[in-house]
Amino acid sequence: MLEYKPLIENYFKKHSFVEANIKSFDNFVNKSLQKIINEIGEIIPSVIPQDVQDFKIKLDKIWIEKPQIIEADGSRRDVYPAEARLRKLTYSAPIYLEVTAHIDGVQVENFTSEIGRLPLMIKSKFCHLNKLNREELIEKGEDPDDPGGYFILNGNERLLVMVEDLASNKVFVEKANIGPSEYKARVFSEGGGLRIPHLVEQMKDGVIYLSFTRFQRVPIIAIIKALGLTKDQDITTLISGDKQYDDIFVNLYKCIHLKTQDDAIDTLAKEGGITQTKEIKIEKTLEQIDRYLLPHLGLTKEDRIAKAYNLCKIVKKFLMVSKDGLSMSDKDHYMNKRVKLSGDLLEDLFRVNFRVLVNDMLYNFQRLVKRGKFHSIKIIIRDKLLSGRIMTALATGNWPGGRSGISQNIDRTNFLGTMSHLKRVISLLSASQENFEARALHSTHWGRLCPIETPEGTPIGLRKNLSMLCDVSHSVVDNKKIMKQLEIAGLQND
Repeated sequence: MLEYKPLIENYFKKHSFVEANIKSFDNFVNKSLQKIINEIGEIIPSVIPQDVQDFKIKLDKIWIEKPQIIEADGSRRDVYPAEARLRKLTYSAPIYLEVTAHIDGVQVENFTSEIGRLPLMIKSKFCHLNKLNREELIEKGEDPDDPGGYFILNGNERLLVMVEDLASNKVFVEKANIGPSEYKARVFSEGGGLRIPHLVEQMKDGVIYLSFTRFQRVPIIAIIKALGLTKDQDITTLISGDKQYDDIFVNLYKCIHLKTQDDAIDTLAKEGGITQTKEIKIEKTLEQIDRYLLPHLGLTKEDRIAKAYNLCKIVKKFLMVSKDGLSMSDKDHYMNKRVKLSGDLLEDLFRVNFRVLVNDMLYNFQRLVKRGKFHSIKIIIRDKLLSGRIMTALATGNWPGGRSGISQNIDRTNFLGTMSHLKRVISLLSASQENFEARALHSTHWGRLCPIETPEGTPIGLRKNLSMLCDVSHSVVDNKKIMKQLEIAGLQND
């Protein structure tokens, strides 16, 4: 008989029970915070002082420090979780941001401002309990066997429940129950802080349409031509290769009047309801395409041809399923799912609320300029705004995107109840609907999810738990590095 117990014991001596969540939070603090700041980069107000031609507010470096408390007498000192619980405090760390103001290309102001406070995960990298041994933890008033992985808000212990969602940037082709199209292909494109749903449908006349944001049911060939791939021969080759689909010729015939890229853009502008002079119409349509069409491939004009190639690939997969009988996408296969950990959920929350802070800064700046009272950009940052919104979301569990129940009070009934709660995974599907397939045990759950621990009643199969030895990877592979390695290996990018 294999002696598995010493192996498992040794594993948990080296790895925390909630290691994935702690790593995710650390990744959020170390990388994601700066990524969100870089996405915004610089703020350009529409109302500026009269004697100024160009005014920019640049947001540079962001970082957090270890949790501290400001006492009634104004003194600052370190605070530990045990004290936060007893005194009904929030165990949080100050967030600092480097801000510079530039007038006509010259830097006139440079300062570091506290923009808010971030609730800190217990046992994470910036927590005072990180890397303390058993004796030191007991000395600080902590249970040495407590795994951490939760937050303390006003003395309450709250955790962020992991969320299971469909993978972004993947094509899912499924049979449609209603509507004129027999099959539908969906892509949730996530990039640059956006998550845009794309829908591909084929009508009874054989024409394939794409819907995204303000462009609803636009012939997909028109979009491909608007992206710069205008030759019918190239489009046919990319979609069908050696095999010829009659549907492609039907679609090309539908858009036969679109000889140039400008013709295609003009058609898109009409479909999207953009009505200005020709130059502005082209500019606005291309701006919409760059920003909202497959944003995970990039947001610049250089990425347009890559988007055209990818649309051809989506059409090819759609036709292979609808015409050649290729098996449809299994949405319940765990390869097609992603588990959002604490760091990913906080990234969504911080991104939305930081944009609110930026808009508030713009409003305060423009109000001061109109009154003629503007002297420094230091006074336009309200630190309570960001802190208040983050605390409210964590305290109520209401998250951006209309999600609720993300943050919960930790179950302290017993030790096993706590462990179970820290490993909980919830699905975003509604518990009141049937969704039989989503509730069923899938073969790919083996070793990843517990097959037994799920509640009875309406949430059965939608509320799950990670298995004890399951770990969730959080590092995202850099596509550019992979492309470089493939090019070194001899792959040619035509």
